[in-house]
Amino acid sequence: MEHSYVAHGTKDKHLQRLKRIEGQVRGLHRMVDEEQYCIDILTQVSAVTRALQSLSLALLDEHMEHCVVQAVGDEQQAKLKEASAAIARLVKS
Repeated sequence: MEHSYVAHGTKDKHLQRLKRIEGQVRGLHRMVDEEQYCIDILTQVSAVTRALQSLSLALLDEHMEHCVVQAVGDEQQAKLKEASAAIARLVKS
């Protein structure tokens, strides 16, 4: 089974999102270092959290659409369990 994002045309999109998130985290670091107002920092933490959740959901959708759908037999059951566990982790976070 191929695990490549290139086949799905989303690798660049995911990398772009991650670069944006990375910039947001660097901004958070700067805000804390400069001792900015706590509520402003918390607002930015919330934005980063939402961005990571959005990326997680996009990755999960791809997994469901490509990996699970293409799997057959026992492999399909394993992929469904894997996806369910990922969903549980997202819900707990």
